[in-house]
Amino acid sequence: MSEKKMTSSRRHHLKSLMLGIAKGLLEKEAAQIEVDRAAYMAENCPDLSLPGSTQELQEFLKKLNQNIEKIDEDRYDLEAKVIKTDKEIDDLKIKVQDLKGKFKKPVLRKVRMSADQMLQALLGSKHKVDLDLRANLKQVKKEVKEETAEQVGDWRKNIEDKAGMDGRKKMFESEA
Repeated sequence: MSEKKMTSSRRHHLKSLMLGIAKGLLEKEAAQIEVDRAAYMAENCPDLSLPGSTQELQEFLKKLNQNIEKIDEDRYDLEAKVIKTDKEIDDLKIKVQDLKGKFKKPVLRKVRMSADQMLQALLGSKHKVDLDLRANLKQVKKEVKEETAEQVGDWRKNIEDKAGMDGRKKMFESEA
């Protein structure tokens, strides 16, 4: 089966099965969330029972007001802490910027390395690679031309010969 392609009807059938399973899981999850929500509300928020008389109602409102004030104080304290930490964060950011400005990166120098040293630095000291590129090069000896004094002659004489129009004419004639 792995070598052959799956038919389109088989593929569509498998897709529909997967979608059906996913739909069932989503419905179960939604029902579980609803049950969890109801349990949380029953645990943390008891049913509101308003007293029948006005005096009991006033006492209830006083308790409610005290709870609101307590929560407001806590909120104000937390807000003050948040503002203080925000200021500290801003100060630390400024300090970091100052420190970045003080320490500049040094200018990197060019280092001359042989190929062996480069490979040793890249591969580590365990790998020993001997790379002698110069051994493969052919050695060529330079041939030094030795001109005899007769061929060179007196340089002043050569210059005088080449001076003037006659000299230029001789140059062209000798080259051609």
